[in-house]
Amino acid sequence: MQAQASRGSDAQGIYTSESKHVALGHNRLSIIDLSDAANQPMYSCDKRYVMVYNGEVYNYRELKSELKNTYSFITESDSEVILAAYIRWGSGMLQKLNGMFALAIYDTHTHELFMARDRFGVKPLYYSTASGSFAFASEIKAIHASGLVNKEPNYPVWTTYFSSGLYDHSADTFWQHISALPAGCYATYANDTIHISRWYSLHKNIKDSDTRSEQSILDELLHILESTVEYRFRADVPVGICLSGGLDSSLLLALVNRVKGNDFPLHAFTFYTGDERYDELPWVRDMLAHTSVQHHACLLTPDQIPDLSNTIANRMDEPFGGIPTLGMSKVFQTARNVGIPVLLDGNGMDEAWGGYEYYQRASDVDLTKGPVQGATSVTTLAPYLKPEIVLEATVIRHRSQGLKTDAVTQLQLRDLLETKIPRAMRFADRNSMTYSLELREPFLDYRLVELGLRQPLHHKITGGQGKYLIRKLADKIIPKRSSEAPKRALQTPQREWLALELKPWIDMLLNEHSDVLSYWFEPNELKKIYADYCSQQPDNSFYVWQILNAILLLSR
Repeated sequence: MQAQASRGSDAQGIYTSESKHVALGHNRLSIIDLSDAANQPMYSCDKRYVMVYNGEVYNYRELKSELKNTYSFITESDSEVILAAYIRWGSGMLQKLNGMFALAIYDTHTHELFMARDRFGVKPLYYSTASGSFAFASEIKAIHASGLVNKEPNYPVWTTYFSSGLYDHSADTFWQHISALPAGCYATYANDTIHISRWYSLHKNIKDSDTRSEQSILDELLHILESTVEYRFRADVPVGICLSGGLDSSLLLALVNRVKGNDFPLHAFTFYTGDERYDELPWVRDMLAHTSVQHHACLLTPDQIPDLSNTIANRMDEPFGGIPTLGMSKVFQTARNVGIPVLLDGNGMDEAWGGYEYYQRASDVDLTKGPVQGATSVTTLAPYLKPEIVLEATVIRHRSQGLKTDAVTQLQLRDLLETKIPRAMRFADRNSMTYSLELREPFLDYRLVELGLRQPLHHKITGGQGKYLIRKLADKIIPKRSSEAPKRALQTPQREWLALELKPWIDMLLNEHSDVLSYWFEPNELKKIYADYCSQQPDNSFYVWQILNAILLLSR
């Protein structure tokens, strides 16, 4: 619990069974029902079930109304609603939940443990069956801290990352004997055996193409968007928003104004680096010029990167995004410092509604390609791996391949289920929880995602531009005075900083810690790779960040 204490410092609780063979611990971040009665582990009213749970179920009020005649509620929390729903419907209750969650419910009668994770894996759940015991937690470091599992690298997973750049492409983690419960799955553990089942399939829910009129779809789209924003403002603490200069941020702000009113006391947060080539601050300020929003500009400077990188690496446990991730950590830190413990973010819209440029050439995109798009130079460390190590890399075959659907939808499914969203949610969860802040994703509401993927191609991409229906709706509800920043692949001066301002720090890391990568690379190879990068200034810095990422994680 102490290892992941930043996930919740408002209350801590422990349950141990009479036999002492079962223990559940919880660090609480109080968001809904701030009373002690809502602390966890939480017991059902008959004391049979004990639950620990991380996340929010946004439609808890509606579910509570449905359950109130069969369960005696004593709190106003969403946690108790989950317990009541499980008692009523068993695993079938998962289909009724709209939210982000990782949960575990222990049955004191049957001694079975039930665990589940939300549809898109916004909240994490890791487990291990090593050493004849079963351990699970929100973060890998907590399992290591239990002493049940030695901290040893999962070498093939690291090799796959170095060669392809892929992060969260399977249930395997970067550490031996620790697995992730996949998104949209539940598991039962009893009699030393774990059984995993899928409870949510995006593929099955988008089989039927949407053939309605454009106006009918736009009407439903607006209704869902207003509903998902209203849901995510359900809290007993202040809620703010993250803002960039893009379409999705403008739409989010417009939706908040529609749902909460123009006079709602809203706080908004944007990170910037002071480099006008990348910063979106001018567009954000233009967007907010005629509003009452209290805006917080969060500056990230090169001298902050070494300490911040160590802090975030300690929380992440696994490789994470570069300087944009560190920039967002400044947002979360600032929000927490001014008393805003919940933020809304805009992840998911591009994936669900066809917003990325490469969707427009989907038939030519390699489905096994890693996270770097559009670079012409070397993108990963693949060319530099020891020849005998390369064979350890996993050959990636995404679940979307082979489905009877168009190439764009296949890419969307890959990005939502196996590449972009899984890694973005991991980065966002650990990053925000570093500062005991809850990040909510209104555009990943399953109703919105499913509606987007059911659309025919011309509702996604028209006239060489993605998110066609989103743009059409935005034209109607975003104030005309708001301008939008141009779409850019890069948001920070990462390439420049890694070669110039951060060079002394990187040289120090390579001199003192490059030996931790000797399994994969020859001793002097990493220094040469970095020296060549500094002298040649290629159009991609991801592979340099891979080196730093690995050293930060493997040397601790």
